[in-house]
Amino acid sequence: MRINWNYIKIFTLVIVITGLYAFSNQRNSNKNVAEFKVEFVGNQNLYLTEGTVNKLLIQKYGRLENVPKENLVLNTVEEVIQANEMVKSAQVYLTVDGKLTSKIVQRKPIGRIEGIDKFYLDDEGKRMPFSKNHSARVPIITGNITGKSLEDVYVILEYINKDSFLRKNVIGIHVEKEDSYQLKFRLNQFVVNLGGVENLKEKFSNFKAFYTKANKDKTLENFAVVSLEFNNQVVCTKI
Repeated sequence: MRINWNYIKIFTLVIVITGLYAFSNQRNSNKNVAEFKVEFVGNQNLYLTEGTVNKLLIQKYGRLENVPKENLVLNTVEEVIQANEMVKSAQVYLTVDGKLTSKIVQRKPIGRIEGIDKFYLDDEGKRMPFSKNHSARVPIITGNITGKSLEDVYVILEYINKDSFLRKNVIGIHVEKEDSYQLKFRLNQFVVNLGGVENLKEKFSNFKAFYTKANKDKTLENFAVVSLEFNNQVVCTKI
């Protein structure tokens, strides 16, 4: 019987590689966490600090440095971080050199509600608490705050944030009642009666045409109210 040495060599090589891999995995799992690092994704103001994240995890696990890697369940660590009201998402992973890294995306406020309850409205239309670490410069929402009006305000804010002119100039939204909203501008005394949230594109297009002409004519200061409620019209009330 002729022995096929090539098969034996390949079989032996597979066993050696498997053994080395198992040994490496075992050795790696027995190592401890060398360092814990927090990274905030994007150029964002810190509503949540690295110290706060560390405190959350210390309360749950104690200090993570020198904890054996095999004792950590990364999904659970992520869940602890994501439970914080300032966190939109978190990804936790271990590097080869033993560093435990958490990449965090914070929630983004787009409006500040100043009613009986005070809170931010975030970019997903959800309530977000104020932060002790940073105050967002976003339009202030006042007036008759209800569930329906908040939904409409979110639609208005989304539109404003997609338009550079509006994003720069609108500093507030006042809710007179449901389907009746007023806008306040940074450098002008007049109030813009928007009406409801239907036909926003047409309304703001008409308003910008009016604003451009009135600014050129230097007559913006002559108006107290600019109404966009009427179909394809801009109706102005002078001071």
